[in-house]
Amino acid sequence: MHLPSADRYEGMTYARCGRSGLRLPRISLGLWQNFGGHAPFESSREMVLRSFDRGITHFDLANNYGPPPGSAEECFGRILRADLASYRDELIISTKAGYDMWPGPYGEWGSRKYLLASLDQSLGRMGLEYVDIFYSHRFDPETPLEETLGALDTAVRSGRALYVGISSYGPQKTREAAAILRELKTPFVIHQPSYSMLNRWIESELLAVLAQEGLGCIAFSPLAQGLLTNKYLGGIPDASRAAQNGSLQKNIVNERNLASVQGLANIARERGQTLPQMALAWVLRQPAVTSALIGASRWGQIEECLGALANTHFSQDELARIDQYAIDGHLNIWAESSRYG
Repeated sequence: MHLPSADRYEGMTYARCGRSGLRLPRISLGLWQNFGGHAPFESSREMVLRSFDRGITHFDLANNYGPPPGSAEECFGRILRADLASYRDELIISTKAGYDMWPGPYGEWGSRKYLLASLDQSLGRMGLEYVDIFYSHRFDPETPLEETLGALDTAVRSGRALYVGISSYGPQKTREAAAILRELKTPFVIHQPSYSMLNRWIESELLAVLAQEGLGCIAFSPLAQGLLTNKYLGGIPDASRAAQNGSLQKNIVNERNLASVQGLANIARERGQTLPQMALAWVLRQPAVTSALIGASRWGQIEECLGALANTHFSQDELARIDQYAIDGHLNIWAESSRYG
């Protein structure tokens, strides 16, 4: 059983999630790609426990996280049972459903049958009675929005979730979702979009919608899946995501994007920050952004990211210089989910 640090809340800043009573740490930990069955368990355990020791109370999962799908939830459930069970009420645990999870017509998208079955499976894998936030992971163009959101409402009314959220919905569908869930009196508190210096799609309209609707925003991939680090400045490392040509495709690590990264890295050095620290601080500068959701493959990366909170202020001159390099790098691979909104 892990004994958490007694001063774990002293160094972390927490922000209110929209107009709700829920507060999230400014940096949250996502268990997307490095916490599944293919990852060393002790490394995953170290990252979760040391994060909690530093005030990271929010751990974000989804049914398909791994690989293989489901294994990240199983891994987290194992850590929870062995080390953090007695601290459950200090944790915010979220999961999602929307992407392909099992064969047949009921294993993905946004039907009531899929969402509630998936939530039950997620709770079983983690050994939980409820999650704090249950998300619709992507907008389903084939299913009435009322059905998808009605399933989220059922999740809350049945005691399987405390709050609900959506991910990668565009601004119009976000407005529609807010109206439907407001009518149902469902505690809809958060949107999870991709957002980074090289992927700024939410700035044109979505951020304003979230502010108007009183919703929190937790930005995923704020480091552009590792592109906003020094990892790729010398080429594509063999063990990197780009080398595997998965969610970060090799063609994205191109000359134009690397030139942007180099320019941003120079500005970060002048600020006394690493590039990941500046990238996170830049995302968090937005008043509507509640938290930045990071991923990691080792504790040192998380520790570096936490250093971003030491300096989240930008002068107008710095923001203007950043804008010269913070240009769209065609990184929003989730755009198909948002284009319907």
